Amino acid sequence: MKRIGIIGDIGSGKSYVAKNFGYPVFNADKEVGKLYKRDKIVFRKLKKVLPKYIHTFPINKKEITNAILANKINLKKIIKIVHLEVRKKMKIFTKNNKDRKFVILDIPLLLENKINKKDDILIFVQSKKAKILKRLKKRANFNQRLLDKFKNLQLPLHLKKKKSHFIIINNFTKSSVKKGVKKLLKII
Repeated sequence: MKRIGIIGDIGSGKSYVAKNFGYPVFNADKEVGKLYKRDKIVFRKLKKVLPKYIHTFPINKKEITNAILANKINLKKIIKIVHLEVRKKMKIFTKNNKDRKFVILDIPLLLENKINKKDDILIFVQSKKAKILKRLKKRANFNQRLLDKFKNLQLPLHLKKKKSHFIIINNFTKSSVKKGVKKLLKII
């Protein structure tokens, strides 16, 4: 089994690109959402380290947002608890799909958290900044301050691009992504 890591800017269309490969996708953002909705242990841990902010189960994303925006340390506390659980879920996912030719890793902080392996195939999703921002602003939960905090966690885009083996241009049309993925699968 080969692991394909999809990397790029927030809102560049990484999840959409990942789905187009037609192989099992590990989507870290979805796993975090499931943890917030279903995992009482994660809730208790977060409530213990952030008692001023975390009150309800299932965890309300607004409470998480308020904790992150309050100070830098809160984000580190959340990451410490949540990322450990996401890594466990990823191990289960890769184990369950070990007989597949490829698995796709849609993990926003793949490089930053050193989740990637030496032999992973890294694909950078390149999109125009103006289009990304326009799409992000349409999201119901868009918050510029929160976006800036998450961007500060990420490696600069030029470094991600440099570390990548391939680049897929996403101009937010189905045909461009499908062509790019098809072309890459032939090469890989």
